[in-house]
Amino acid sequence: MSGKKRRATIIGVPLDYGASKKGASGGPAAVRRANLVEGLEALDLEVTDVGDLSVPKIAAAAKGKLKNGAAILKVCQSLEKQTYEAVANGSVPITLGGDHSLAVGSVSGVARALRDKGRKVGLIWVDAHADINTPESSPTGNVHGMPLAHLLGMGHKDFARLGGFSPKVDPRNVVLLGIRDVDRAEAVNIRKSGIRVFSMQEIDRYGMGVVTEQAIDMASDGTAGFHLSFDIDAVDPGNAPGTGTIKRGGLTYRESHLLMELCADSERVVGLDLVEVNPLEDTQNATAVLASELIASAMGKNIY
Repeated sequence: MSGKKRRATIIGVPLDYGASKKGASGGPAAVRRANLVEGLEALDLEVTDVGDLSVPKIAAAAKGKLKNGAAILKVCQSLEKQTYEAVANGSVPITLGGDHSLAVGSVSGVARALRDKGRKVGLIWVDAHADINTPESSPTGNVHGMPLAHLLGMGHKDFARLGGFSPKVDPRNVVLLGIRDVDRAEAVNIRKSGIRVFSMQEIDRYGMGVVTEQAIDMASDGTAGFHLSFDIDAVDPGNAPGTGTIKRGGLTYRESHLLMELCADSERVVGLDLVEVNPLEDTQNATAVLASELIASAMGKNIY
């Protein structure tokens, strides 16, 4: 053991252009208020908070198959550079959302930094929704329903080719965990993609411990580690009401923490997103507090 401190870089992305409901732009501030930095420093992490990325103003919500696409792409390009630099400098980037469209940027930067070292990244995507629509299959045009498709090389070329290469992840190293609300066209995309899916039905049947261990094995096979992208709407709304697209029947409080704890125990987490916290929908900042706790668990906080 060298005694060198592990490092984490917090990046806020106050973006809600990818969603129908506004408010996720307040997520980074809400999670920070929930003692995020203090909690991570208590784990003996060297924490750098680089603040929030600049999000361009738009006059009005655009319509079409890729709503607000130009503004979202600009944010993702900035975020890609930030997460690239963090990984290149030996730090784990922790991206606070903001809506899930930002993951195109966060995962792309991590993937590029590892690619420069001749390595690959795995991906564990925790979400109530599959987020694997393309502009052609999406019923809404909301970009937060498309990031996984873009990372797999599907969808709009400017998003899919962010960072200069595509796909960002090998489908055999991608795990989608916790889904319970999938569009019909998305189901087709899931089957085409070849990724592994653990729905809530499988979590109920086999248990979160077994599912998470299998997910870690798949995301780690032949990779330098995995990026963990956690949408707070994966958690049941009884525990996480402060998000824009709630769906009953999600992960329990303990299931969510167990997932994060097992990921931390694997020592394979190379990047982390915690997204879709919406303070306008929250009750006494409870969802942001949970988000802060989950980040701490993913970075190594144990019960004792």
